[in-house]
Amino acid sequence: MKKLCIVTTTRAEYGLLFWLMKGIQDDSDLQLQLVVTGTHLSVEFGSTIDQIREDGFHIDRSFNMELKDDSAIGITHSISVALEGFSTSFKTLQPDLIILLGDRFEILAAATSALIANIPLAHIHGGELSLGAIDDTIRHSVSKMSNWHFTAAEAYRKRVIQLGENPSRVFNVGGFGQDSIKKLPLLSKKELQQNLGIKFKSQNLLLTYHPETLDPKESLQHFKDLLTFLADQKDCLCIFTMPNADAGHRELIELLQQYTEDHPDSSKLFASLGQLRYLSLMKQVDAVVGNSSSGIIEAPSVKTATINIGNRQKGRLSAQSVIHTNPDPESLKKAFKKLYSEKFQKSLSNTKNPYGNGGATEKTLKLLKSFNLAEVKPKDFYDINQ
Repeated sequence: MKKLCIVTTTRAEYGLLFWLMKGIQDDSDLQLQLVVTGTHLSVEFGSTIDQIREDGFHIDRSFNMELKDDSAIGITHSISVALEGFSTSFKTLQPDLIILLGDRFEILAAATSALIANIPLAHIHGGELSLGAIDDTIRHSVSKMSNWHFTAAEAYRKRVIQLGENPSRVFNVGGFGQDSIKKLPLLSKKELQQNLGIKFKSQNLLLTYHPETLDPKESLQHFKDLLTFLADQKDCLCIFTMPNADAGHRELIELLQQYTEDHPDSSKLFASLGQLRYLSLMKQVDAVVGNSSSGIIEAPSVKTATINIGNRQKGRLSAQSVIHTNPDPESLKKAFKKLYSEKFQKSLSNTKNPYGNGGATEKTLKLLKSFNLAEVKPKDFYDINQ
C-alpha cells in the first residue's frame, strides 16, 4: 500500500486538494496521510482545521507555524518553525510520496524538508506565472525539488520542462478547481442568502484582495483606492473574504474590518467561506474582483466575469471573461463600465476556460497509482537544447 502524504496550509489549497484527498482515502491500494498547518490553525483566518475534520479526514500531524507577524522577519521565523514541523512530521509518518500544491512560503518549507529527507515529491500547479508576488519564484523552486509534476495547462507543462524537468514526469491534467465546481451541489441564491445572512442587491461582487508581496506598501494604497471606489457604487453588495497570510496582510484586514463596519448595508466580511459557499457565490455574483487566482482559474468555468487588479496574477493564462485593470481610480472605473456593458455581458456565455473542464483528480489519481516509488533515482537535468 502506497503511503501518500498531502500537505495543506491554507483554505484555498485545501479546496483544490479536497477531491484528490477523498480519492486517495477511498482507494484500497492507497493510504492517505495528512499534515495540516499554516492558517488552518489560525483563529484570525477561521480555524479551518475544524472544517477538515468535519469533512471526514483524519489529520495525522498538525503544528502551529507561529504566524504572529506579517513582516519579512516574522514570515522567515514562521518558515523556520515550519521546517522543523515538517521534518518531524515526515520522519514520523515515513511517507512514500509527498504531494504539494502551489507556491506559498509554507509549501517551500515542506518541499525543503522533503528534499533533505530524500522523500519523493509530486507538485501540482507548477509552471505558472504570477509576476507580482514572490510566489512566482517559490513555485519554480518547488518544481525543481519535485520528482513528478501535474500542471493545469499545456503551456505550463512546457514551462516545467523548460526548467529542466524530464517530460516523462510532467503531466498536463488541467485545473483542480474545476472538479469541485462539477462535483459539488452548488447553493442557489436563496440558499446563500439564508446561509450567509445577506440580501443580494441589483449588483453583487465577490472580492478577495491579497498583498502584492513584491511591493506591499503600494498594494495597500491600491486597496484603499478600490474601497473608495466601491463606497460610491449604488445598490451594490460587496462580499469580502480575508486576504492570505502574506507580508502586509494585517493592514489589509484592518481596512476591511473598518470598511465593513462603516458600510453594514452594502458589505459583508468572512474570514473563510469554505469551498461550497465560495464557489456558489462565485456562480451567483456579477464578478470576482481583486487579485485572487480563483478569478483567473475557476471563475471562467461558471461563466462569471473577473476584474483582476494589479500585477499579482500577471503572467497567468486567462479567459476572455477576465478584465485586467490597473488599480488607479480611473482604470477601475473603466473596468466596471466594461463589466456591465451589454456586449461584455453577452460574451460571458461563450467563455472557454484555458484550465480545462474538470477531470484533474481522476487523471492524477490514476498516475499516482502507476508510479513505481521504489525506483526513484536522482534527477538529471533535462536539457531542451539537446
